[in-house]
Amino acid sequence: MNFLKAEWKNLALFNYEVDAKILEKYVPSGTEIDLWNNKCYVSLVGFMFKNTKVLGLKVPFHIDFEEVNLRFYVKRFENGEWKRGVVFIKEIVPKKAITFIANTLYQENYETQKMRHEIIENENSNTFIYQWKKDENWNIIQLETEKNPTEIKVDSEAEFITEHYFGYTKIDLETTFEYEVQHPRWEQFEVLNYNVAIDFRKTYGNDFEFLQDTNPTSVFLAKGSDIKVKNKRKLETVFALEEAYH
Repeated sequence: MNFLKAEWKNLALFNYEVDAKILEKYVPSGTEIDLWNNKCYVSLVGFMFKNTKVLGLKVPFHIDFEEVNLRFYVKRFENGEWKRGVVFIKEIVPKKAITFIANTLYQENYETQKMRHEIIENENSNTFIYQWKKDENWNIIQLETEKNPTEIKVDSEAEFITEHYFGYTKIDLETTFEYEVQHPRWEQFEVLNYNVAIDFRKTYGNDFEFLQDTNPTSVFLAKGSDIKVKNKRKLETVFALEEAYH
């Protein structure tokens, strides 16, 4: 069953190469960090939710809204194949009901803040701006892109960033929730200029303060599409199974 249906539009992706050790304590049981060309990434992602339905229903005033999240990439081996997914450090939205539902039912790390966005269309480029307010200060991510999208190439860094179709949530040392996200392959827009003005420590904590002085390894904008989020399932992880047999 679908927990959520929506459109994800204009995904601004700022990708940072980091030391995998920083993420170890955030890795859900039963998964491991997913690398691309032996590089470990976290991504700062800003995008729009459009036409949102939760359990098939549109919630008034919660249909179109912004989200900004910080995430990293994991994989899980199951039934002879690797499932590739993401883990969220934090997800910021402007709607308290979304935060309540996500944190209560999925035990995600959502946070409600004032947010705004803007799209500026120019003759030769488009500019996308996402902002959120934290402790009376506005944080901003902004990028200017070419007008026309291009295909995301097979085996590219952009493919690695966008082609993760599961979400994993660390509940405790033994318990992990898994949910599937379905969407078609996306197109991307090449970025001409970008700006990041964020207080990383206040927004994401001491573990990610170092990103304040780190330049992204790559930046691009994904066009997005309709998406479906399936209901979560609780994983029986190896650690939990070993405990059960002792």
